[in-house]
Amino acid sequence: MTTAIFPGTFDPATNGHLDLIRRSARIFDKVVVAIFDNPSKRQMFSLEERLSLLQQITEGLGNVDIVSFQRQLTVALARTYQASVIVKGVRSVADFEYETQMASMNRYMDDDIETVYLTSRVEYSFVASSLVKEVASLGADVSELVPPVVFEALHKKLQSTNA
Repeated sequence: MTTAIFPGTFDPATNGHLDLIRRSARIFDKVVVAIFDNPSKRQMFSLEERLSLLQQITEGLGNVDIVSFQRQLTVALARTYQASVIVKGVRSVADFEYETQMASMNRYMDDDIETVYLTSRVEYSFVASSLVKEVASLGADVSELVPPVVFEALHKKLQSTNA
C-alpha cells in the first residue's frame, strides 16, 4: 500500500488544490492532505476553518485524510503516516526550481521518501491562494477558482473584515 502526503497551507484551498488531491487519490492507495499551520504567519482562515473546508471538499474521496501539522519537517510527518511519497503541485518553472530544492533537502534527510510532482492543469496554472485572497479582497469574482464551500467562506470572511 502506497501512502502519499500532500502538504500545504491551503489558505484557502483552491480548485487547483482539489484537482491535485483528486488526481493523487487516483494514483496512490492513501493520500494524507497535511495542512501546515504557521502561527507566525498571518493567515486568512484559522487552522480549524481550513481543516473543515478541506474535509468538506474531499468528502467523497474515501482514501483521503485531512490532518494538520506545525513546527515539524514534512519528512518527519511523512514518517508518522508511513508515507513513502510527498506530492507537490507545480504550476511554473519557478515552482519547479523551488520544489526541486526542497525535494533534494527532503531526500538528504530521508532517502526512502520520494517527491512526485504533479503539474497543474492549464486552467489552474495561474491560481495561487495568495492571489485568490488578494483579488477577492478587491472585489473580484473568484467563484470559478475555488470550490463553492470555500467561495462562501471567503465571501463571509471578507464581509466580516470589511464591516
